[in-house]
Amino acid sequence: MTTLNEYKGWRTALAGMQMLFVAFGALVLMPLITGLDPSVALFTAGVGTLIFQVVTKRSVPVFLASSFVFIAPIAFSVQTWGMAATMGALFCAGLVYVVIAALVAIRGPGFLHKLMPPVVTGPIIMIIGLGLAPIAVNMAIGKTGDGAAQLFPYGEALLVSMSALVTTLIVAVYAKGIFRLVPILAGVAVGYLVASLSGMVDMTTVNQSDWIAMPNFITPEFNMAAILFMLPVAIAPAIEHVGDVLAISSVTGKNYVEKPGLHRTLLGDGLATSAASMFGGPPNTTYSEVTGAVMLTRAFNPVVMTWAAGIAILLAFIAKFGVLLQTIPAPVMGGILILLFGSIAAVGMNILIKSQVDLNARRNLVIVSTTLVFGIGGMAFTFGDFSLQGVSLCGLVAIGLNLILPHEKDTIDDLHEEQELVEKLVEDRN
Repeated sequence: MTTLNEYKGWRTALAGMQMLFVAFGALVLMPLITGLDPSVALFTAGVGTLIFQVVTKRSVPVFLASSFVFIAPIAFSVQTWGMAATMGALFCAGLVYVVIAALVAIRGPGFLHKLMPPVVTGPIIMIIGLGLAPIAVNMAIGKTGDGAAQLFPYGEALLVSMSALVTTLIVAVYAKGIFRLVPILAGVAVGYLVASLSGMVDMTTVNQSDWIAMPNFITPEFNMAAILFMLPVAIAPAIEHVGDVLAISSVTGKNYVEKPGLHRTLLGDGLATSAASMFGGPPNTTYSEVTGAVMLTRAFNPVVMTWAAGIAILLAFIAKFGVLLQTIPAPVMGGILILLFGSIAAVGMNILIKSQVDLNARRNLVIVSTTLVFGIGGMAFTFGDFSLQGVSLCGLVAIGLNLILPHEKDTIDDLHEEQELVEKLVEDRN
C-alpha cells in the first residue's frame, strides 16, 4: 500500500519537474545564443542549484540557471580569447559574488545600496537589454548574431521569428495559470514548428547521435586580460540577485535577507557561477520565472527545487535531447529575444521610476546619460591586449561617478536661470 509520505514525495517530484519546465526556455536559450552546450547548461543549473541549497541550508525556494546578463560579454570574450579562457574569466566573476557576500556579512545589506543605488543599477540594467538589441534583430531576420552572415532567406526568417514573437506575446499577456509562466517555451514551440514547415530544421545530427552520452564539458584556462574584462560584469547580476531575494521573500512571507542572510544567498549564487564555469556552463542566476511559479502554485518547500535540480542533471546526459535543442534555428530565438532583451531594458527603466530618481538633479542626469551613451554607443577603452567595454565599462563608470560626484540639490531649472543671466549680461554689454 502506498503511504502518505510516498504520495507526498511523488507530488514534490512532479512540482520540481514543473519548476524546471517553467525555467527551461530561458535556461537553454542563453547557451544556444552564445554557442555553449545546452546539455552542459542543464547540468550546471542543477549542480548550481544544489550548491545554493547547501550554502543557504535549503531554506530558499529558488532555482538557479543561465544568466542573460553575460550574453554579450561571453560572445566578445569567446571571440577574443577563446572558450576555455572565457570559462576561467567566469570562474573569477563568480568570486566577485563571494567578495560582495563577505562585505555584506561584515557591513550589512545596506552597504550594497550605498555603493550601487538605483541611479547606478537602473542604467546598467538598461544597457544589458539595449546593448543586446542588434543581436536579437539580426537573428530575427536570418543573420548571425553579429550580422556577418545571412543564414536563412530574409522573408522566411521574418515569418518564423514573428510567429515566435507573437506567440510569446500572446501567452505572456492572455494565458492563465501556469501557462502564463512559460511564454518563452510556447514561443520556441510555435517558432520551431513554423521553421520545420519552412525547411529550416535539419534532424540529421539528432538521428546520428547516441541516446546517452557525457555532455561536452570544458576545462577552464585563466587569461588575465579575459578575467579583468569579465570581473565588472558581475556587478549587475549581483544587484539582480538582491531583487530576486526580496521578491521570493515577499512571495513566501519570510525575510531571507535576515535568515539565512543575504550574504549566504550571494555566496551560494557566486559559488554556483564559479562551479558552472569549471564544467563549461554559463553563469548561474536566480530565476524570476520560477519565483512567479512559486507564487502561483504555493510550492514554498525548497525540496521542490532539489527535485528540479536532479531532473535537470539527468536530462543533461540524454544526448539526443541536447542535440535536438541545438537544431533550433536562429530566427526562432531572434523573435523571442526581441521581447526578452526589451524586457531587461524595461526592468532598468522601472528601477529608476519606482525609486523616483530625479533626473532634474545634475549628478543623476550625468550618471544616467553618460552610462547610457557609453553602453549604446559602444565606447571601449583599449590598453594593449586589454579592452574594457559594454556592461563592464558602464558598471565601473556608473559606480565611479556615483562615488565621485557630490550630492547637490541643483536642478535643470538652475541651469536655465544661469543661461538667462548670461544672456541678460550679454544684452547689457551690447
